[in-house]
Amino acid sequence: MVAGICAGALVAAVLAAGADNGGTGGYSMRTDARFAPPGAFVPSAAVTYDMELVPAASWIEVRQHMAPVGGATTVGLRVTGMKPGHAYGVHVHTHPCGADPAAAGGHYQHVVSSHADHVNPENEVWLDFTADEHGAGAARARHGWGFRQGEAASVVLHDEPGGKGTRVGCFTVPFGWVA
Repeated sequence: MVAGICAGALVAAVLAAGADNGGTGGYSMRTDARFAPPGAFVPSAAVTYDMELVPAASWIEVRQHMAPVGGATTVGLRVTGMKPGHAYGVHVHTHPCGADPAAAGGHYQHVVSSHADHVNPENEVWLDFTADEHGAGAARARHGWGFRQGEAASVVLHDEPGGKGTRVGCFTVPFGWVA
């Protein structure tokens, strides 16, 4: 319970600090967590579904910056403790994480479509990376568009780069949106 209270306070502080952006408008946010398996004694906003590829206690950080005019958005990702040398696919998803990997829903899409042509890094936020020899990785994506309110809620790690793959980890993120 104490961990949940602390996590809630942290998210509130991040949102409060990020909403103003020093009086220049826009939106900036940074959040991080340690991965834990579903049902862990101390729950986390970061859930691992595959302990070999996303070990418990590995770390993730997500940053978002949205320009004050036009909503151009940059999302950055950093991780440590991953499987060295492994290539991961990472995408922004539409729902928060849950014990079931499917809980995060599908990829967030700027132009919502079920057509395969819309599953690409221009229409979605892809943060694919390969972990270095120490298990660290980073990625960044920039788009001329911003998220719609309530439609971007998590970052999902997949077992392979590209537009699909098995979900091996998930991190619930307080993304901002275009007003």
